[in-house]
Amino acid sequence: MTIHRINPCKRWSDITVFNGTAYFVEVPESDLSADIQGQLAQIFDQAEAALAKIDSDKSRILSATIYITDFANVAALNEVWDAWFPEGTAPSRACVKAELANPDYLVEIAFTVAAGSKFP
Repeated sequence: MTIHRINPCKRWSDITVFNGTAYFVEVPESDLSADIQGQLAQIFDQAEAALAKIDSDKSRILSATIYITDFANVAALNEVWDAWFPEGTAPSRACVKAELANPDYLVEIAFTVAAGSKFP
């Protein structure tokens, strides 16, 4: 089976697809001064762009691991999260408190997704 690596560099690939399953991670990129909801909006916009690259969409997200720096932000995270997913399509999820690589990141999300038919 082929492993598809989208935009690989020395340290990571933007998306890795194997056997119809895609893996990618998103962090806020455009405005690190934003609050948790603003950073999540950036992550979700980026995730939708990544999903389009693999012929998929947010209803096909299988699992998400959310890394958050402060559990005080969980209620705000849940508000944005619940609004983003169509009813009945929320994936399995873990939420972990962590120190992230950039101290301005409030959240980082690792996604596991069912890729579209272009990626068998």
